[in-house]
Amino acid sequence: METQEINHCVSTSRRAFVSPKDMKELLQCPVCYDFMNRPIYQCCNGHTICLSCKLRMENKCPSCKQQMDDDIRCLILEKMAELVKVGCEYEEYGCYEIIPYCKKHKHEDSCDFRPYNCPHSTLGCCVDGDISTLVSHLTNDHMTKIINNSNFQHRFPIAYLRHDQSCSTWMPCVSHCFGEYFYFHAEATFIKDVAPVYMAFVYFMGKEMDACKYRYSLEIEGNGRKFIFEGIPQSLRENRKRIKDRGDALIVMRSLPHFLEQETRTRCLKIAVQIWKI
Repeated sequence: METQEINHCVSTSRRAFVSPKDMKELLQCPVCYDFMNRPIYQCCNGHTICLSCKLRMENKCPSCKQQMDDDIRCLILEKMAELVKVGCEYEEYGCYEIIPYCKKHKHEDSCDFRPYNCPHSTLGCCVDGDISTLVSHLTNDHMTKIINNSNFQHRFPIAYLRHDQSCSTWMPCVSHCFGEYFYFHAEATFIKDVAPVYMAFVYFMGKEMDACKYRYSLEIEGNGRKFIFEGIPQSLRENRKRIKDRGDALIVMRSLPHFLEQETRTRCLKIAVQIWKI
């Protein structure tokens, strides 16, 4: 077969699949705007709704306000959701998989090409992208320091939190080692609104399955005392609040840094960071 004919067949095959945008009006719930899967319900006038929103609306159609019966299903849309194949939402990032529509959410939740959010997203930054894009963004827009070493020490000024603050984030840094990037995060925060503490941990800038290949330690010492935390770096996809709620980090009570630095009287917290591959 000629090259031109092969390319034509591939192009035609790609066009045979329906994109998520083309299916939006038919399979999008009018209440939550999410794509509907089985079971899909409809009212006597043919308006459709997903199960969770049907219950939330107390069986009243959001479009015409008619009462909806429990047994009226839109079988044609349910069948369509099973048979139709669509492209991944992250095609622009490199995922070219064609998947059954009914498995779209499951695939996209674990898609390797799903973009990463900027670590500063909790502070209002909306940038996302692949790792190289984020590294460039962090260094250029957030003035983040890149350290080409798996062992380094970072100093942070000791801040006192007011009770009208949720947290105070210190200047982070990124470690480039083993061909990967690791994001070191530290902040002064409240644990369960009881007392301010200093918290530090390491993100792995990559997939969850690759993060478990590494370990890290955070160490603070002074005045004859030493405290060490060892852990597995969390993927950058992990929510910071969940890490905080689990306490999966080096957590230092407010008065401890002053006690450790008693001899020098310096108002800073020094943390030695070590990352290694297992």
